[in-house]
Amino acid sequence: MYLRNRIRHMNCKSICLKIFVLTLFLFSSLITFAQVTKVSGVVTDAKTKQTLPFVNVLAGDSSINITADEDGKYVLQSNKPFNQIKVSYVGYKPATLNVVPGQEQVINIRLVPAAQQLGEVVIRSGKKSRYRNKDNPAVELIRQVIAHKEQNRPENYNYVQYKEYDKMQFSLSNVSPTLSDRKFFKKYKFLLDNRDSTLVPGKSLLPIYLDEKLSENYYRKTPEKKKSVVLGEKSVNFGSYIDNEGLGQYFKHLYYDVDIYSNNIFLVSVQFLSPISNSAPTFYKFFITDTVIVNNTKVVELSFTPRNTTDQLFEGKIYITLDGNYAVQKAVLNINKNINLNFVNTMHVNLEFEQNPDMRYHLSKSTILVDFGLTKNKKGGAVGIRTVTFKDYRVNKPIPDTAFNGPALVVADDAKEKSNTYWSQNRFDTLSIAESKVYHNIDTLKSMPSYRRTMDIITLLLAGYKSLGPFEIGPANAFYSFNPVEGFRLRFGGRTTPELSKRYYFETYAAYGFKDEKWKYFLSATYSLNDKSVYKFPQNYIRASFQRDTKIPGEALQFVQEDNFLLSFKRGENTKYLYNDFYRLDYVHEYENHFSYSIGFKNWKQSPAGSLYFNNEVNNLPNVINELTTTEATIGLRYAPHEQFYQGKRYRVPIPGKYVVLALDYTAGLKNVFGGQYNYQSLHFRLDKHFYFSQLGYADAIVEAGRIFGQVPYPLLTIPHANQTYAYQVGSYNLMNFLEFANDHYESLNLDQHFNGFFFNKIPLFKRLKWREVVSAKALWGGVTNENNPTLHPSLYQFPADENGRPITYIMTRTPYVEGSVGIENIFKFIRVDLVRRFTYLDNPDVAKWGIRARADFNF
Repeated sequence: MYLRNRIRHMNCKSICLKIFVLTLFLFSSLITFAQVTKVSGVVTDAKTKQTLPFVNVLAGDSSINITADEDGKYVLQSNKPFNQIKVSYVGYKPATLNVVPGQEQVINIRLVPAAQQLGEVVIRSGKKSRYRNKDNPAVELIRQVIAHKEQNRPENYNYVQYKEYDKMQFSLSNVSPTLSDRKFFKKYKFLLDNRDSTLVPGKSLLPIYLDEKLSENYYRKTPEKKKSVVLGEKSVNFGSYIDNEGLGQYFKHLYYDVDIYSNNIFLVSVQFLSPISNSAPTFYKFFITDTVIVNNTKVVELSFTPRNTTDQLFEGKIYITLDGNYAVQKAVLNINKNINLNFVNTMHVNLEFEQNPDMRYHLSKSTILVDFGLTKNKKGGAVGIRTVTFKDYRVNKPIPDTAFNGPALVVADDAKEKSNTYWSQNRFDTLSIAESKVYHNIDTLKSMPSYRRTMDIITLLLAGYKSLGPFEIGPANAFYSFNPVEGFRLRFGGRTTPELSKRYYFETYAAYGFKDEKWKYFLSATYSLNDKSVYKFPQNYIRASFQRDTKIPGEALQFVQEDNFLLSFKRGENTKYLYNDFYRLDYVHEYENHFSYSIGFKNWKQSPAGSLYFNNEVNNLPNVINELTTTEATIGLRYAPHEQFYQGKRYRVPIPGKYVVLALDYTAGLKNVFGGQYNYQSLHFRLDKHFYFSQLGYADAIVEAGRIFGQVPYPLLTIPHANQTYAYQVGSYNLMNFLEFANDHYESLNLDQHFNGFFFNKIPLFKRLKWREVVSAKALWGGVTNENNPTLHPSLYQFPADENGRPITYIMTRTPYVEGSVGIENIFKFIRVDLVRRFTYLDNPDVAKWGIRARADFNF
């Protein structure tokens, strides 16, 4: 059950990103853009010829401005014409230079030092001095900020209470102003002409998504507890074609809450190193560039830039107080244009802080802007802006314990029913004219037949389902497949949708193999016992199902196989299958503390298919068995503390977190119950851990162990998940053959490390290609006790052999099965290729020592 849900979750997350990328592609292909004025160059000292870092460059009299990098290089561009640039820098005379509108041009700028009385003249060579941390006042200052982090965090208070207004807006950028005049788009004129050119300098935005949330938040230090009560919630609704709640959750986790005092900041599914992390001086260069007054407070402007511009680091400025607290009073975080990040052209984070009565600072406003595009050269794409405003801060004022009762997140019953008057009175941030029209425009759009036809096509292409209201047909990529036993196979199925009911849910399919001329089918019915969708946390449902289908021994039989057709291509011998009849009854109950349990009952009939056979010896004579029947009762326990999900209507995707996930399953075989032929017990334990290593990327670790108690034939032993396809499978042994091993006890370790380009970013060619490194290692220890060894007990089913009588299934010795791989991912932004090496049991027949495997992964 866990494996089946995990596969579904991974596929749903991939679908979210595929939809996101396809949206960018469609609009990048259909949209034409206005002429762009682009100016670039280098800023230097007119006398010494040294480059000047972090110089301000302004486009004429507009609000469009940028800051040069540490080497004095700048790039300023806008689709609004301008004919001058204005340049300013502390200690130098301002300069104004003419530019040609609508063209790309290079203008190198030489600034003249301002006249000033010098008490001492220091002669320096024209050679740029090497940056050092030692004896660097900027580094000494940042070390003070790091040392005072804990005292400046809100969690240092005993109690905190505040209100939070969260606005998420998503827009298409630089849509041609004449697009709505074209014949095909005239019907959408009401939507396409709703532009906003004030939010982002140099860009014309067409808002298509808006989500607002107002909440009251509570924090208690001892014992630590957080509580959030959503008072009001309002969001664009695209209708049944798009999972609005899942879309909102997806955007939320692209735009995570930014805590400047954390060592790492999680944005667009990537972990960035904070400029005030404990290791910041190792990865960043710091410069004191000014002393300024911000909100009537004198602060030091500290500029910073990555030592390696392709690493997942910020560049920008932070403003530090000089009152002895070394608090951050303001922060401007950007990303370098060379960063190894997919589908993101630019990203800006602006943090503003206000002073509490005790003279410490709290975050008052956070703005995150991400400019998305298929490539950095395209001028169109999409822009997402999340603005969070904090008000009514109360610190160190006791909060009643009753405020923290119940779940950490509570949504008021009338949160989604608030009137327009309520929102106009309670918004902390006024909507622009274009934003205020989004709700009405999308409501109009989804009522148009042309919109429904377009969304039908997109849903079929990406999600693989054709919606018919209360029922949807799919998945399309499983309609056709083939294998040696069934030959050409056709499958047709579908599932009900929440439009039919949120409490009961049906899914089904029928398949036919033209070689074995047998029908296969599946039917399940699920009923929610807590008045919520069966996919909503916390789950509490009962499910009954029947499935008749084929499978390879050791592989999980599941309903949704998104890549069924691709998995038809396999290497080596692949003719040993099973026909299976599954009757199942399952109950699942989750709790708010993320502990869950499941109880199940299963009757399983399996028959050999293809070249597989079941035989033993009875009275020293060969005996052929045609069918094996077992009846099992199962109990499963799972604990996933603080687990979060991308929550959708028909799916939920676990978000990798830092906490360990534990699972323990117990199974009892029941002899003489519904034809069950064996008594046995089995235990299975699994531990999952996601590790974040900041600049060294992340790793996934899986530890498993299992034991079977009682005498059973080999089909009931644990058969490791082998992979004979050409696709790399993270959870399988990619160079192990099907049915190669069988165990009644085992332990395994699976490690998958992604370095996110940390090493390749230092190699010029790989740095340019933005490839990323990945390393994996898998080890399996196992064996069969004498009780279950068919060599010692001829009455047990004998291990299968090939047509020449050569065994194909083996008992493991003390030596573990070990394989490892090194790979490159992010090839063309979505392909991963691994070189896999098998290290042990190389004498087994028909094994491959080396292999190349590939898989498609969409990642930022």
